[in-house]
Amino acid sequence: MSISDLFDSGFKKRNQDHFAAIVRVAMDDGVISDEEKAFLDRLAINLDISESEYKAILKDFKSHPINPPVSYDQRLERLYDLARMVYADHIREPHEEVLLRKIAVGLGFHAVNAKYIVDKALTLVNNKVDLDTFKDQIKNMHK
Repeated sequence: MSISDLFDSGFKKRNQDHFAAIVRVAMDDGVISDEEKAFLDRLAINLDISESEYKAILKDFKSHPINPPVSYDQRLERLYDLARMVYADHIREPHEEVLLRKIAVGLGFHAVNAKYIVDKALTLVNNKVDLDTFKDQIKNMHK
């Protein structure tokens, strides 16, 4: 039994939609750099995205909705992935931050806090923190 057999089609669809959201960030400047491509390749493996699904998503990434995860920890994990994509080319462009804020709201973060959360997320990723530290630091913003 493969790992994909353990999960329902809804799980697979959520992973594809999450992957498409990250592709959307990568494609914001119209080009996927070598570093972004390497990150997407690794993420596709982690999300169990097949090569044919990968190609289909690259071709039509805007047709995938941004489905917010139910748990706060899962939202933070997805925000971490997206923030890492923004930094993949080592350039933090204002248009990427705006897009990331929109995606953060789509992930379930409150619109009023999105700029603050995204700024903190990008700072943490720039400081090369791991996922656990990232989640702890974002959670501590609310205390």
